[in-house]
Amino acid sequence: MTIQRTSAEENQSSKPPNSKDKNSHNSKSGRWLWFWVGMSGIAMVSATAGALLAVSLTSTPLQQAQLSPKDEAVFDGDRISGGGLRFSELTRPVNLLVMGMSVLPPDIQNPPPETKDLGYLPQVNSFDGLADVMLLLKFDPETKKVAMLSIPRDTRIEIEGHGTKKINATNLEGGPALTATTVSNLLGGVGIDRYVRINILGVGKLIDALGGVTVYVPKDMKYQDDSQHLYINLKAGKQHLNGDQALQLLRFRHDALGDIGRIQRQQMVLRALMDQTLNPVTVAQLPKILNVVKEHIDTNLTVEELVALVGFGVRTNRSNMQMLMLPGRFSEKTEYNASYWLPSRRGIAKLMTQHFGLESLESSNDAPNFTDPGSLRVAIQDSTGSDRSELRPLLRALETAGYRNIYISKPWSEPLEVSNIIAQQGDGDSAESIRNSLGFGEVRVESTGNLDSDITIQIGKDWLQQKAIFPESR
Repeated sequence: MTIQRTSAEENQSSKPPNSKDKNSHNSKSGRWLWFWVGMSGIAMVSATAGALLAVSLTSTPLQQAQLSPKDEAVFDGDRISGGGLRFSELTRPVNLLVMGMSVLPPDIQNPPPETKDLGYLPQVNSFDGLADVMLLLKFDPETKKVAMLSIPRDTRIEIEGHGTKKINATNLEGGPALTATTVSNLLGGVGIDRYVRINILGVGKLIDALGGVTVYVPKDMKYQDDSQHLYINLKAGKQHLNGDQALQLLRFRHDALGDIGRIQRQQMVLRALMDQTLNPVTVAQLPKILNVVKEHIDTNLTVEELVALVGFGVRTNRSNMQMLMLPGRFSEKTEYNASYWLPSRRGIAKLMTQHFGLESLESSNDAPNFTDPGSLRVAIQDSTGSDRSELRPLLRALETAGYRNIYISKPWSEPLEVSNIIAQQGDGDSAESIRNSLGFGEVRVESTGNLDSDITIQIGKDWLQQKAIFPESR
């Protein structure tokens, strides 16, 4: 995806006649700018070095599972970070499998005795249950991008030796190695380098350790399940959530989209956390953060590798943070005796080629040409409260640019200052083309838009400012 030009770049004017003195001034300003950039880089490296030293001296090993040699061989054990002073540098692309564990006593062989007579099912500190959140992250120093693929927990998949089940059962049946093998098979044979498992008790503590998260809760959420001791009570609107409140938002899935709606909210929270916490200050606090959550984490990453990944995230432009979702559809009630997310092989092949560098014959044969505007499904979600008739100039502008399949979808609940042009299926180039045609908005590669669209335009206040240049007759 090309990086969006700034308004300063787009509106740059020619030099005035008396530009000599200004050039001298700009040269001095430029030197100071590079000085401060350099100092900031040194500060970040120093913070990273201090963090690494402190963690190495104070923390216990991060891996809590005992993997057999056969299971260890599932993961690529080659070094991913530099040596010596380059310890915080990511030296090659890395695929990281992240699993969020929602563990209840019945999920494990030897539940803690203190949970026996409580009358409800508490979350327990274990890694042996269902993997209710599953992400595959690619950190790529070559493209300077981070791709994050969400895999719905209800994805229907063949698990080697265990038949056809929902993918969240893979950890229960065979731990991280079987999960990695199953995910690789699902995604066309993509290699998986490392894994991280974090249980739900650790997620809340992690968010608290990061200082909470400011996010827009899209609607009132109220749900109660006494059997699980689960109580969700959130009001709609922008607010700062602590760890427990963020967990309520992350776990809620009792609406029309079920687990897919939950994935969209997870991406919203992840985006907010990245915007708020991926900075040198967070790197410097890594020892404290790890000390708080380490008993709730199991990973075959070394401390040095973890610091390298966090450091890469700090240096990655936010426009290069891409959040994707496994292509597929809901199963019909008449298809199976359970509710599934049915993966699309063609969609997966295209996505893995675009974002994970995986070559596939299926991705090139009979795949829709998403560079052709006429083939794109474009959804419009208004966040400004405008009447539908006020969107007609926008629709006509898109039609003039060659987009034929345009429809107005359910309004976006969060009031936006800047319109979001969402590459719902991961096609950032097509989203960028729409942005260039319209002349406003910000491209985001994520899956928070209309589920059936290729591109979703979430209209913000910048459209109200631009509307005058889109006459009704256009």
